[in-house]
Amino acid sequence: MLPVDRHIAEMAGVDPHSLPEELLKSGQPVVLRGLVEHWPATRAGRASPGEAVAYLQGFEREGALPAVVTVGPPEIGGRFFYNGDLSDFNFRREHVPLGVVLKTLLKYAAQDSPPSIYVASTTIDTWLPGFRAENDLALGVHEPLASIWIGNRTRVPAHQDLPDNLACVVAGRRRVILFPPQQLSNLYIGPLDFNPAGQAISLVDFDAPDYVRFPRFAEAVKHAQVAELGPGDAVFIPSMWWHYIQSLEDFNVLVNYWWRQASAWMDTPMNALMLAIMTVRDLPPNQREIWDDVFRHYVFGANEATTTHIPENARGVLGPFDDTRARALRARLLQRLNR
Repeated sequence: MLPVDRHIAEMAGVDPHSLPEELLKSGQPVVLRGLVEHWPATRAGRASPGEAVAYLQGFEREGALPAVVTVGPPEIGGRFFYNGDLSDFNFRREHVPLGVVLKTLLKYAAQDSPPSIYVASTTIDTWLPGFRAENDLALGVHEPLASIWIGNRTRVPAHQDLPDNLACVVAGRRRVILFPPQQLSNLYIGPLDFNPAGQAISLVDFDAPDYVRFPRFAEAVKHAQVAELGPGDAVFIPSMWWHYIQSLEDFNVLVNYWWRQASAWMDTPMNALMLAIMTVRDLPPNQREIWDDVFRHYVFGANEATTTHIPENARGVLGPFDDTRARALRARLLQRLNR
């Protein structure tokens, strides 16, 4: 395991029915010990993998859609990644009923070198209706997306997500390593538009880091924070923090909540990044410097002084946005992009 000296800050005794708003908006990670230990799912997970499976199967519905399961051969050691030249992946995806996946995980639990199996980011309300009536958290007005993650000993490469994330361990144990967003250049991130699960990942193998190929990773490790979570524990991962998650037992279940501290009409900034790469990155250096200043003026340094000289009725996209104005701008951009 990657040696990390600094531990994620911890809190205990947090009321699961009233999570502090200041905690969820702090921008800093925190481990919440015992946050969901009262869940029936967690009690089943603590008892045994068999009881956890039986509990989850109680929410399955006949005729439910098959789940998407990621499967890799034993030799990948649970690390879902690319092949040697990054032209493909080292795993395959299958559509399998969730109950079959659960039984398969139990079957392989006693084997020394089983295939790597992972049901990732599966919407709870779709595949396990009724689960949240017994196992849920009150997150106020955030309207989170609740997902479940089920698998054996797997390693999810370091990546970042746009939403804030509250991840709750229900069964098994997980090791979580976090890096501040500013460690981007030291994590050696792979392709933006071709990656295992929709988010660009670090190319460094955390179990065997190659410091000759990735020398700056040593600096990233200095800024890393780590925690080991057991059933009932949770970790708050703020937006855009890099996170590596390792499942440590033969059967693991995690429930997570995602939400954004942004208006629903806002698109992902990744779209803006992709367009900037296409339209700005390869300009002559002097022109890039100009656009650096333009972006600072209109985006990163925007304030009242940016528009006070323009009458409110004439500010257009420089004025406040809402869903209607966002739709109109999106339509205009699509017309231009499809020219």
